[in-house]
Amino acid sequence: MTTHAKLEYERTGYTVLKQTFSEEQVKLYKEEAQKVLEQYGVGKEGVYLGMSVASAVFKEAAAHPVLVNALKEIIGDDVVFLSDKLVFKNASTDFGSPWHQDYPYWKGSHKVSVWIALDDATPDNGCLRVVPGSHLKGAARHGGDASDGLGFKNRLEEQDLDGQPIVDLLASRGDAIIFHDLLYHASYPNISGQDRWALISTYKDGTQEDPEYPWAKAVFRV
Repeated sequence: MTTHAKLEYERTGYTVLKQTFSEEQVKLYKEEAQKVLEQYGVGKEGVYLGMSVASAVFKEAAAHPVLVNALKEIIGDDVVFLSDKLVFKNASTDFGSPWHQDYPYWKGSHKVSVWIALDDATPDNGCLRVVPGSHLKGAARHGGDASDGLGFKNRLEEQDLDGQPIVDLLASRGDAIIFHDLLYHASYPNISGQDRWALISTYKDGTQEDPEYPWAKAVFRV
């Protein structure tokens, strides 16, 4: 983690760590994720929450040394892993994620999430989109229409995006995108017919008080 990357995170709300995970590690994670999905099944929203509960492979991934060093630069020395989820898009689960902030899902102290590409991510198969610097605007209202039944009950409204600069975050397998929970972000739909899987882990500053989150079932200090 360089000073430049830390300053970029503070300024834009995100930073990209290229090739944090090796090709062998990514292959292992995707194979293990497929086993988890086969064992437990998934909903139509294309998300499985609690990968570290289902498999120790993902708990180890959450404590990857390069990633931990970067998180300590951003959060401080007391980094706590809360939970992770697999977000997968393929030929049958192909819709995009609406614009939103993560903060409304947990409130309390601000959290840091890490989006790990298990496949190359492009606009055609559903890469992330972000509004740089939007984390400095504070918590938005999230009154957008969520009647499509695809999850994401907290959605930004169209006027929240008016005139905002949008950046597409193309990623290669093994890249890690670290971002603030107030960053405006979304993803494209997957129109490629190919997989676009990502592992998303969430962390917090262990010195900050928070309620006990029922979804955080694999909490540990990294």
